[in-house]
Amino acid sequence: MVAIPLRADAAQVVDPTRLKHKFSRNLKERFIELLLLGCGLVAVFTTVAITVILVHESIGFFSFVSVWDFITGTVWTPLFENPQYGILPLVSGTLTITFIAMLVAVPMGTVIAIYLSEFAPHTAREIIKPALELIQAVPTIVFGYFALLFVTPLLQATILPDLPGFNMLVPGLVIGVATIPTIASLSEDAMRAVPMAMREGAYALGSNKMQTALTVVMPAAISGVVAAFVLAAARAIGETMIVAIAAGQNANFTFNPLDAAATLTAYIAQVSMGDLEHGSVGYRSIFAAGLVLLIMTLVLNLTGHFLRRRYRKAY
Repeated sequence: MVAIPLRADAAQVVDPTRLKHKFSRNLKERFIELLLLGCGLVAVFTTVAITVILVHESIGFFSFVSVWDFITGTVWTPLFENPQYGILPLVSGTLTITFIAMLVAVPMGTVIAIYLSEFAPHTAREIIKPALELIQAVPTIVFGYFALLFVTPLLQATILPDLPGFNMLVPGLVIGVATIPTIASLSEDAMRAVPMAMREGAYALGSNKMQTALTVVMPAAISGVVAAFVLAAARAIGETMIVAIAAGQNANFTFNPLDAAATLTAYIAQVSMGDLEHGSVGYRSIFAAGLVLLIMTLVLNLTGHFLRRRYRKAY
C-alpha cells in the first residue's frame, strides 16, 4: 500500500504576517484604552485631591470656629480685629447674584435655542451659533469692568438713579448674559437630537411650528435642557472676577439686589491675594468658604443628575 500524505486544511494554516498585524492592532487598541482610562482617572484624582485639601484645611479652621456659628452666623469679618465667621452673608450674596443671572440666562437662552433648532434657516444658524459662542471667549475680567463702568452708570442715568456703584443687580445681569451661550448651545443640541419623526407626527396632527416646539420638542429634550440649566447655574455660582469687580467686597447679609455684597468666590480671591500668615485662622477661612462652595455645586449637580434621569427619554 502507498501512503497518501495528508494535506493541511487551508483554514488551519497560520499566516505569520497576518498574525503579527493582528497582534500589533490589538496592542494599539489596548494602549488607546489605557490612555483614555488614564485621562479619566486624572479627572477623578483631581476632584478627589481638591476635596481632600478643602476638608483637611477646613478641619483646622473648625478646630477654632464652631460649626454652628459658622453656618448660622450673619456677620463675616474674618480679617477684623474682632473676627466673626458667619458664612451666611457670603452665601446670600452668591445665591442672589446666581438667581438674577438665571432670570436673565434661562429665558433668553431657551428662546434662542428654540429659534436655532426649529425656526432658523441653515445659513442663519451657521452664523448665529458661532457668533453667540464667541461670548464665552471674552475674559470675565472684561465683563467685570463692563459691568462696573458701563452697565452700572447706564442704569444710574436711566431707571435706577439711586443705584450704588457696587451692587448685586448689575453683576447678576452681566453673568446672565455671559451664561446665555451655555444654555443656548447645549439646549439647541438637545432639541436637534429629537427625531424628526416626532415633529412630522405633530405637523400631521395640525400643529404649527411653535406648538410643535413647545409641546413636542421641548418635552422630548427636557433632560438635555435641564443639564444646560444646571451647567449655567454652576458657572454663575463659581464666577469670580465679575462679582469681585462689580459687586463689592463687603459681606452683607442681604438679598436686596440693589445692595453691595461679597460672594464666596470674591472673598476667596480677595484673601488669596493678601498677606495672611499661612496656617492662620483667617487663611484657613478661604478653605472653609471653598468647602461651602463645593457643597453648593455638588448639591446642584446631584439635583440636575436626578432630574435628567427622571425625565430622560430614549429614542
